[in-house]
Amino acid sequence: MDREKKLFYLITFFLVFYFIPIQNERIYISIRESLLMLQEYARHHIVLCLVPALLIAGGIAVFVSKESVLKYFGPKANKFLSYSVASVSGAILSVCSCTIIPLFGGIYYRGAGLGPGVAFLYSGPAINILAIVLTARVLGWKMGLARAVCAIFMGIAIGVIMHFICRKEEEKRADSQGDFLVESKGERSLLKNAFFFFCLIGILVFANWGEPVSAVVKMRDGSAISGTKILKNDGSTAIKIGDGKEISPSNENVVKIVYKEGIYTTIYLYRFYIAMFFLILLILILILWFSKNDLKEWMDSSLDLSLQILPLLFIGVLLAGFALGRPGKEALIPSLWITYLVGGNSLWANLFASISGAFMYFATLTEVPILQGLIGSGMGKGPALSLLLSGPSVSLPSMLVLRKVMGTKKMLVYCGLIVLFSTLFGFVFGEFT
Repeated sequence: MDREKKLFYLITFFLVFYFIPIQNERIYISIRESLLMLQEYARHHIVLCLVPALLIAGGIAVFVSKESVLKYFGPKANKFLSYSVASVSGAILSVCSCTIIPLFGGIYYRGAGLGPGVAFLYSGPAINILAIVLTARVLGWKMGLARAVCAIFMGIAIGVIMHFICRKEEEKRADSQGDFLVESKGERSLLKNAFFFFCLIGILVFANWGEPVSAVVKMRDGSAISGTKILKNDGSTAIKIGDGKEISPSNENVVKIVYKEGIYTTIYLYRFYIAMFFLILLILILILWFSKNDLKEWMDSSLDLSLQILPLLFIGVLLAGFALGRPGKEALIPSLWITYLVGGNSLWANLFASISGAFMYFATLTEVPILQGLIGSGMGKGPALSLLLSGPSVSLPSMLVLRKVMGTKKMLVYCGLIVLFSTLFGFVFGEFT
């Protein structure tokens, strides 16, 4: 970094802390929210979510051959096959907008074309099966179906458009790939490598299995009422039992609230045991099939990605927490403003919902109960879909990292296309529902 840049950052840092009105209550709350959001992110997402994702990305960079990546995702690959595989590959991962970036970086640096890579980048957080099912169960089958259809179309369309816009640059990149991509040693069979990644993905998926929203409320009179958990605007939870009625867990007539039985709930209750099973399998195959040099290269690659990504993610989470706060909490921008601006189904309301969603950070599957609370406060169905399509797929923290991975212009085009499509689909959906 040259002296001019260092001086600029130093002066900026000085001016911010010189003039920031920390005594102002809202500023004080915003700073507190940003630190609490970063703490929450560190406690709930780093170890169980980002670490497995970074290990997968490091494994892709070291153990996946360039030929395999080029076969399915490369510039000369069959377009129907590459975009289909990219969408399906992303859909099976229950990850957030930040966790998908190391995985995107892994295949992108190994030679994947920008189009299929972007389709994978969008599909991971936006199309994952758990999120679609949860949306249909909580917000209704129409919203769930609309989210699934629109997100699949968006993943492919954004990838195709990005490829078309950057086709000349992609052609040059394809010609020079051999200069910096390392060939796979081929010491293990394809099946062994696939099993290695299968174990890592198993750890990532099951360790982060979302909490069930279906609940059973047991009352003092012996009755039991089925409902769904919702997150209210004040940060508290309630059980919605239909016809707009809600039961608070603190209600004196409530004995206890339990999860509704089902396979989803069973997996949630035993998620850490399942993840531990995959971890034990992973340790065994590392002992049996991997040399010390393999492990060193894998760790070095994962560490390099961590040093590139984590600092920017932490900065982005702090900024997002300062501006918008945690779900259900106030920060610099009052949540009442957002709720007021996304009522009805005007084009502006959908655009505002898309832009707001693009800057907000949603942990995996949290967007559904948050949207339920916003809809209960008057948010229109069109803007709700707009936020569902933009919010989970991109965030301020992910923008900062994507800028480093793909460059400023590509990042802005990618985020702009998400906002554009989210706005249009939300508006159309609102007009017909």
